[in-house]
Amino acid sequence: MALKSSNKVETNVYELEITVDAETFTEACKKAYLKQRKSIQIPGFRKGKATQGMIEKVYGEGVFYEEALEIVYPEAVGAAFEEAGLNVIDQPSDVDFPVMSKAEGVVITMKVTTYPEVKLGEYKGIKGKMLDTDATDEDVETELKNMQDRNSRLVTVEDRESAMGDTCDINFEGFVDDVAFDGGKGENYPLELGSNSFIPGFEEQVAGHKAGEEFDVNVTFPEQYEPSLAGKDAVFKCKINEIKAKELPELDDEFAKDVSEFDTLDELKADLKKQIADRKAENAKIDFENQILEQVCENMEVEIPECMFTQKCDEMVQDYAYRLQMQGLDLNTYLQYLDQTMDQFKEQFMEGAKQQVKSKLALDAIVKAENIEASEEEIEAEINKLAEQYNMEADKIKAAVPAEQLSADITTRKAVDFIVDNAVKE
Repeated sequence: MALKSSNKVETNVYELEITVDAETFTEACKKAYLKQRKSIQIPGFRKGKATQGMIEKVYGEGVFYEEALEIVYPEAVGAAFEEAGLNVIDQPSDVDFPVMSKAEGVVITMKVTTYPEVKLGEYKGIKGKMLDTDATDEDVETELKNMQDRNSRLVTVEDRESAMGDTCDINFEGFVDDVAFDGGKGENYPLELGSNSFIPGFEEQVAGHKAGEEFDVNVTFPEQYEPSLAGKDAVFKCKINEIKAKELPELDDEFAKDVSEFDTLDELKADLKKQIADRKAENAKIDFENQILEQVCENMEVEIPECMFTQKCDEMVQDYAYRLQMQGLDLNTYLQYLDQTMDQFKEQFMEGAKQQVKSKLALDAIVKAENIEASEEEIEAEINKLAEQYNMEADKIKAAVPAEQLSADITTRKAVDFIVDNAVKE
């Protein structure tokens, strides 16, 4: 088996001619015969007892070619890629077998797409703006109000009209042209006014009515809505059964004791301030990294095969489907709920996929340019970190995750650290 020729025909595309010698292919035909003979019946022979020559005489010499090709193809093609020094990133296309016989062997022709060549531009001394990391008193007050809201309780009110922020228990039924439509009816539905749970204009018209009151809500369905209702005027017959208002706890030492490990409100505020500052610092770090990496990507020169974007997009969709599955949802059912096709759904991921591919190409090029490596100690530390994260034994992590992948993850992170450490903060 040998690589006969390798010619670059387009950017990142090579045309290969690979040969498998007659002896190797003949041996593969024999292996195919031994694998298939038990299932072949020929008159005059017991099942599985016919010789290879007799079977080939009855069914033709090529009877075992397809199976034999499956035997020699992976090794022949893999060896050819290695000999040509090609990092192939997609399945071969235009695959053909112009020659195939035991007398002449096999000739395989194909086109392959390879990992693109990256020409780095400026990646040191890149300028970026660092976000503010100070935690202000206003930040703390906002966090306290959120905690106050999360620990509120709903109490029934009877002496006033409903207002935005209240939760109303309502009955409703929707009509278009005086005809009720499917899915437009509900009873004892708890609607928080201002939550934007219903179509625009609905909740605002529920506000201002008392418990027991019946009234109409007039709305127009948005253009981007279920097709049978999109853009149509509708009337909802509504009744408020009960109005509940949020009752917020007092912000005092007792509140701090109830919602935290602290004894005083001042201690809680101090801890919140630290948490907010830490969170802002982490967000600022990520934002700065993204700024720098985006500029590095803009500065590099590379022609990226479309298949790399498609593959990454598919990975992102598969990951989303897996997360849905963990919540007990099926992706196809989810798409029906969204009224989207798979292609429409994938399109939402494509821009992110392109950015991830570009970033990976840039970082891989920096790893190569700066001779960044992962030490044995760093790989071992990564294994221990994953073992702790997933509550698994280190040996199982080693068996599940190839060392090459761990090394690549480490060097990629080190490349990010490199461009950030060499960046200029404005």
